[in-house]
Amino acid sequence: MKFIKEQIELIKLKDPALKSIWEVFLYPSFIVQIYYKLAHFLYDHKHYFLARFISEKGKRKTGIEIHPGAKIGHNLFIDHGECVVIGETVVIGDNVTLHHGVTLGGVTDSKEKRHPTLEDNVLVGAHAQILGNIVIGQNAKIGAGAVVLKSVYPNTTVVGIPAKQK
Repeated sequence: MKFIKEQIELIKLKDPALKSIWEVFLYPSFIVQIYYKLAHFLYDHKHYFLARFISEKGKRKTGIEIHPGAKIGHNLFIDHGECVVIGETVVIGDNVTLHHGVTLGGVTDSKEKRHPTLEDNVLVGAHAQILGNIVIGQNAKIGAGAVVLKSVYPNTTVVGIPAKQK
């Protein structure tokens, strides 16, 4: 119940198009995170097949793929969401916003940490690709369409291919 209340407040804050709190239940970001929470619980308890089965159901329903092994903090907001991919070893802090088409992916098939870490209050623009075991610092902003292959310092904005500090 706490998650639902938090999501209602978060979506009211982030999306001016929200006209009724009941609309929250239609938001792909909200729906996929319910699937993720269940899948992540099962993954943590080593029920890997069932965890992946549930995460695949969430992906098919919303177009957002969150691996059940990812670690996600409070108040993740995925705006529009279609084609968002969050890999297995991703770590996402609190109050992070991802726009549609974002990939938080790996660049190796290693079994070690191979996906990015996004610290608190990070904003990622549409279609940005953040790849590899890198850290995106607190309050950083990633421009739309950026390809980020190196860690980003806190409180900075990066844009372009490859991403560079603005």
